Amino acid sequence: MTKTELFLRLAKPNKNGESRWVSVKEFIGDYSDLQLGNGGSWCRASSSLSKKYVVEFDKSKSAGNSIDAIRLNGFRKESSFNQAIKKEIKDYYKDQRCVMLGVKGFSENTKIEIDHKDGRKDDWRVSNINTQRLEDFQPLCKAANDVKRQICKECKLSNIRWNATNIKGNPYPFYEGDEIYTEELGCKGCYQYDPVEYRKTCVRRITKEASENTSDFIMKKLYPEE
Repeated sequence: MTKTELFLRLAKPNKNGESRWVSVKEFIGDYSDLQLGNGGSWCRASSSLSKKYVVEFDKSKSAGNSIDAIRLNGFRKESSFNQAIKKEIKDYYKDQRCVMLGVKGFSENTKIEIDHKDGRKDDWRVSNINTQRLEDFQPLCKAANDVKRQICKECKLSNIRWNATNIKGNPYPFYEGDEIYTEELGCKGCYQYDPVEYRKTCVRRITKEASENTSDFIMKKLYPEE
């Protein structure tokens, strides 16, 4: 049983998709998997629960920003993801080079497009231009964006994430997580989601390994077949 199914069993929404307030104190015993140790990943904006229901949170009872209770307030009415991008974000990225290929030109394949990093396009916060953030997007040339779009489509069908070592010289498959797509991590950790963060993480990891191993070890990691 998934966490979404587990919560629905506990909350028991009515035919209109409305439920009572469910206290996080109820996430014990058979429902202990619902505990919000990772920011409520199973009920965040990109979760399968939030795709179907309007999910509301009560944070008024405890100190800080902790979630005290969750309820469902009807079925979500949005029929599709809004791909519109805030003007300020487009202006910020439009003159930057492609983060994958390093190009910025005027031909069909080299012109810059502003890419939604999360290729699944199911986070309603990103769908709303009022809540979008710079870090939700990246500049890609059309050629790179077309390839990424197909890779993301295949991942969505299989839940198997793209392995960065498909590119010769990339030392690690992912900068976070593994090949299995999970709602908890989402697209984060995939090279396609953020190649810049992938490279930064690789520098930190391989620097540490270089200090502990010989140069031959590093070369075999970068170019294992040579």
